[in-house]
Amino acid sequence: MNLIEEAIIYATVMHQGIVRKFKKNPYILHPLEVAQILSTMTDDQEIISAGILHDIVEDTDGTLAEIERRFGKRVAFLVESESESKYPNQEKHSTWKWRKEESLAVLKNTNDLGVKMLWLADKLSNIRSLARNYAEEGNEIWQSLNQRDPEMQCWYYRTVAETLELSLNKTGAFKEYIYLINYIWPGTFDPKKSRFRKYREVSVEGSTLIGRGTKGDVYRYDEELVIKVYNHKNTYADVEREIFLSRQAFILGIPTAISFGIVSVGIQYGAMYELVDSLTISSCIARNPSGVDKYAKIMAELAHTVHGVNVSGNDIFPDGLERVLTYIREGIGREDEGLAKKCLALIDKLPKASSLIHGDFHTNNVFIQRGEPLLIDLDRISKADPIIEISDLYYFYVVLGEDDPSVVESFMGFSYKTSKEFFKDFLRYYIQTEDQKKLDEVIEKADIISCTRMIKKLRGEEKVAGAKSKLIKKYKDRLAARLEKVDSLGICG
Repeated sequence: MNLIEEAIIYATVMHQGIVRKFKKNPYILHPLEVAQILSTMTDDQEIISAGILHDIVEDTDGTLAEIERRFGKRVAFLVESESESKYPNQEKHSTWKWRKEESLAVLKNTNDLGVKMLWLADKLSNIRSLARNYAEEGNEIWQSLNQRDPEMQCWYYRTVAETLELSLNKTGAFKEYIYLINYIWPGTFDPKKSRFRKYREVSVEGSTLIGRGTKGDVYRYDEELVIKVYNHKNTYADVEREIFLSRQAFILGIPTAISFGIVSVGIQYGAMYELVDSLTISSCIARNPSGVDKYAKIMAELAHTVHGVNVSGNDIFPDGLERVLTYIREGIGREDEGLAKKCLALIDKLPKASSLIHGDFHTNNVFIQRGEPLLIDLDRISKADPIIEISDLYYFYVVLGEDDPSVVESFMGFSYKTSKEFFKDFLRYYIQTEDQKKLDEVIEKADIISCTRMIKKLRGEEKVAGAKSKLIKKYKDRLAARLEKVDSLGICG
């Protein structure tokens, strides 16, 4: 007996007597359909077997330990990726959003193609059932589900599709999945996604890495082109959104490179830019550290150009303060409620934003082409007080390297000493003063936001102990001291 046959027998026994919500068919028909869908994408017996067993832990008395003993670690791992957390003392409808968000986080953070195939097969089987019953009953179908809001159901199925697109968009299963989402929720996706579509496939093997950012790496593809390769957490929608925002910024007079096409780079998305004879400012500083003052001035002038764009009343660009509020809530807010309230009070005092900020402004994201700067990575462009941008720079060039200079050196490509010199010169040119007292006042304000960002970063680890606990205390104490002195975050305040 092979692995798939054994899985069918085991699942049939474990699901005996259980029926599906719609039509009350024997439950075993669903995992068998999932296995059949998987067989159209792979002949890997472990992945197909995981499809047969994927609901054992969630819906029966079976355990992961038993699955691992019978079918091996790989199958158990795949099943676990599709098993939602149980909240035994709460109604399923009340925990629906939590469970979906938790499971989506697993999907978004995996590079495992088997996990992605299993997710697609399961959701396709489910939406086939939804679509059949929707055709017969219309919106009445939602009343029998744990989540009765069709828009929330759409959010879930759409997010799965966006997360899986690059890895599995060539499969018939994915195209059928998109088609059925559009059938139930018309207009959710471009209908072209459900038909044959071939992305231009490129390789960056042998290409020179010329820039590194939080969302991906930038390579010199040839003499005329560069390509930004997004990390696996970015969906097609994320790339489309960044290109859209770049075009809007260009229209407003911000010097930015515009992508002319989305490509696939292995299992990641890429965006192509025409940047002839261009280098990032990071590369320029790395080649000539003594010229840091010159490049700091260029960056300061570029920042003034961006911040000088008035976008009051323009709803295209999001509120940049939301990112800072996240730092506070998920960082110091979980450490010291009193300090968090003081931070929030300072944020509340900032005037309503009318200026643009780049949101990820650093020397890896600025190219020099024919002597002129060009911005890339505009996915965080937003409306906010310029102090937010200044705090980002202070975080990148000073705070990140305080405890480990190699972090900044690896990210920027030049020494931590040069990094600190760059920020000092940038601030001097941006504020347009040599008065150290005034410069220090701005640094104190920037440091408040940087401390909240660092605390949030440190708390991002699953376990906060030892050295990380000491670092959190360090930034917490520094934040408290800064808050005693500062009564406004505005640069002119």
